[in-house]
Amino acid sequence: MQIGVDFALKVVEWDPQTIVRLQLWDIAGQERFGNMTRVYYKEAVGAIVVFDVTRPPTFEAVSKWKTDVDKKVRLPNDDPIPVVLLANKCDLAKEPLTNEKHMMDKYCAQHGFAGWFEASAKENINVEASVRFLISKILECDTRRPVPADDADRITLSDAATSQGKNKPKSAGGCC
Repeated sequence: MQIGVDFALKVVEWDPQTIVRLQLWDIAGQERFGNMTRVYYKEAVGAIVVFDVTRPPTFEAVSKWKTDVDKKVRLPNDDPIPVVLLANKCDLAKEPLTNEKHMMDKYCAQHGFAGWFEASAKENINVEASVRFLISKILECDTRRPVPADDADRITLSDAATSQGKNKPKSAGGCC
């Protein structure tokens, strides 16, 4: 028996000082391996839940997957990790979900999603935009990030390392 899990590594230059290294784990919504998801979620700092707009039952499973993520992985401050909802195969949809934007916005707010996007992996529609959105949410939650410029008189560990000549780009990331 083979477990249908795939992963990829992606490096994103967020800005000149920040390199984001992502580990993307695709568990393919295989419910029969649901008891193993804790292993895949370990140390995750963000997630994407995907449903197929051409197959309504996949949307019905979205809240189950979101609940699973929320129960099994948390940020150090015990908040849930940011999760983005993707409505995949928008290129094949009979009617775009943007016509039901209010309903999708309400659904995401009720279930704690950071946001949602219509996407097409095949046509590369909103794939990069959704990942960049998730990265922005991850970085908002990252307590290791430097303080804003208006607090420049405060010293952080990253400032101390830079002042010692260690001008390496900061790195953020984790499983998504």
